[in-house]
Amino acid sequence: MVVYCCDCVLDYPALQIAIPSAEQLLLLEQKARASGSGLNFNDLLGSWYLERVWSKGSKSPLTFAAFLLKNLSACLRLSIDTNQFQIINSVSIGPLQLSFVGKAFLNGPRPLLFFTFQYVSVSLGSLVIFKRNLPQPPSRKMPFFALIARNSNGWLAARGRGGGLALWILKADTAV
Repeated sequence: MVVYCCDCVLDYPALQIAIPSAEQLLLLEQKARASGSGLNFNDLLGSWYLERVWSKGSKSPLTFAAFLLKNLSACLRLSIDTNQFQIINSVSIGPLQLSFVGKAFLNGPRPLLFFTFQYVSVSLGSLVIFKRNLPQPPSRKMPFFALIARNSNGWLAARGRGGGLALWILKADTAV
């Protein structure tokens, strides 16, 4: 499998998107828990910039963590690769990129986006300088995002297995 660099490292956009508050996201989360988010994999395809994060139980975003991850061009890319859903989670400093690459699938009515990373790689530009396979977790310990909502303006909210809340912004030219 070829490492596909996440294209979020290119030009963090000057966004004019209304970002929901923690309170708004919590209301959307209650609705998603009760009746599902209605999201499908086509709603998730593309490259997503990490915009905000909240720790479990907090209504205040983690400002420093978001600042750090934005400046490292933190990116979540979901695509279709040979009839399977591929997930790439990456951070970059200039041309140096650390990427975790694996497979993803949706399950349940909410739904949950389960994923597992098959390998980690370090690239300098297009040159892969390090690649190592990763051990696979037991199915009951697989990481996931509980999908909350995605709006037409291009943001996506989800809660991770550890309880943290994340908000991503879709890179405009990557929607499939």
